[in-house]
Amino acid sequence: MDRIWLQSYPAGIPADIDIEHIPSLVALLEKACKTYADKVAYISMGKEMTYRQLDEASLAFAGWLQSRGLQKGDRVALMMPNLLQYPVALFGTLRAGCVVVNCNPLYTPRELEHQLKDSGAAAIVIVENFAHTLEQVLPRTTALRHVIVTPMGEMLGALKGALVNLVVRRVKKMVPAWAIPTAINFGTALSIGQRQRFKPVPLGQQDLAFLQYTGGTTGVSKGAMLTHANIASNVTQAYNWIRPAVREGREIIVTALPLYHVFALTANCLTFLMIGATNLLIANPRDIPGFVKEWSKYPVSVFTGVNTLFNALLNNPDFAKLDFSTMRVTLGGGMAVQAPVAERWRQVAGTPLLQAYGLTETSPAATINPLDMDAFNGAIGLPISSTEISIRDDIGTEVPITQVGEICIRGPQVMKGYWLRPEETANAFHPDGFLRTGDMGYVDKQGFVFLVDRKKDMILVSGFNVYPNEVEEAVAMHPGVGDVAAIGITDEHSGEAVKIFVVRKDPALTEKALIEHCRTVLTGYKVPKHVEFRDDLPRTNVGKILRRALKEAA
Repeated sequence: MDRIWLQSYPAGIPADIDIEHIPSLVALLEKACKTYADKVAYISMGKEMTYRQLDEASLAFAGWLQSRGLQKGDRVALMMPNLLQYPVALFGTLRAGCVVVNCNPLYTPRELEHQLKDSGAAAIVIVENFAHTLEQVLPRTTALRHVIVTPMGEMLGALKGALVNLVVRRVKKMVPAWAIPTAINFGTALSIGQRQRFKPVPLGQQDLAFLQYTGGTTGVSKGAMLTHANIASNVTQAYNWIRPAVREGREIIVTALPLYHVFALTANCLTFLMIGATNLLIANPRDIPGFVKEWSKYPVSVFTGVNTLFNALLNNPDFAKLDFSTMRVTLGGGMAVQAPVAERWRQVAGTPLLQAYGLTETSPAATINPLDMDAFNGAIGLPISSTEISIRDDIGTEVPITQVGEICIRGPQVMKGYWLRPEETANAFHPDGFLRTGDMGYVDKQGFVFLVDRKKDMILVSGFNVYPNEVEEAVAMHPGVGDVAAIGITDEHSGEAVKIFVVRKDPALTEKALIEHCRTVLTGYKVPKHVEFRDDLPRTNVGKILRRALKEAA
């Protein structure tokens, strides 16, 4: 497409990036810790950690790993929510030359066993709340030699930490009984590591940094191999994109999405680390009242989230009472942002909600909207520096501008491949190196990319393509709707029919009223034929609605 998007780039954003001067992510970490040593890097439950403290603690953890015989390339699993322990373990693992394997704390034993065995993880750092899950799979994960367990309050200081642990263990009873005799405490590991003489590990751009597992909702979860070059490229791309809109050493970014998810990992944890920002960690974003209360304590300037999280905040009456005068950037990703949600966000927070797009396989950012836009445009953005987008049909031929096809991506942030899966790696790419995303979309004449829907989620009604995102956005326009998901179900007359699952904001909302509303905003064949009201919808760990689970239930 001859990179037509470059015409729409804001002033000062380069067409291409150069990371020759960045040997590894460790170099970025160490530079940030030196530059912003006395600034606050993370806040968790009121406890602050400076860049200097992050540097010292992560070095201690790297020393412990090294003292236990872990070598360059060994895999270390991390299984915890957004706590101070996470960045310490993350950066310590990378400094030891090991590969980070992020695990969702809500995994079932089956899911955890698959990921630990598939990755061949030699060690795991896990919050005690989920140690009972690990205990069940340990006999079958023979490669796992080291278990490091940490309580929620471990890095909050003696008094506060003890109080948090008491509440979590005794009051809320969030720690099921577990017994792993060989486990070591995280704080003990740090103490031992501080006494070791750590030997820096030579790292190159093509060394693996992460095995980031993906595809669990569409099949067997597989590890995307993300190199130091992949992540460093994406961090550099994102840094160049946000640089005109942010102030180095002065931003406070709310990190509610889990850091073990690639969106928050690259955007919040790594990119904003480069500019000396403070990450306000939210351990439990599902507790919306608690989340809003924590936000109210700080002059927040940046927020990243997904549509369902924005919607949940907007539906909380106390959220609108916050002081948004310091807000500079709100970025949505992970799933399509609905126009009604974006408009409400602008009315409440006073700043536009801008979309970005990417995949685990692209580290993740591929497109971002210009940060100087003053309104929601429905696009998922422009391809970022050094990134090419190609829209292709089912046989791999590029389609004309404005025509819908599969979004394909090529750039330095695109993964090396899938861990131990050469056939799936080959199937994921076109012969010219473009990654097949499985997402349907188009590019307009200005180079903006528009996401239509997941290829596999498309509904076929009497031969017409119906995209769930479009139906969901139309339904969400009704003031009585809190949340919605659309799927296709078998229909003897039309092949498939549209069914919607709705969480009501107004208990009086009826199926008839909702369908009448849809008839005013959707073409006839797109109007839902079936409506099911629910108290909640199944979601992934970052809040994305699981249409597949709804389809199976239907």
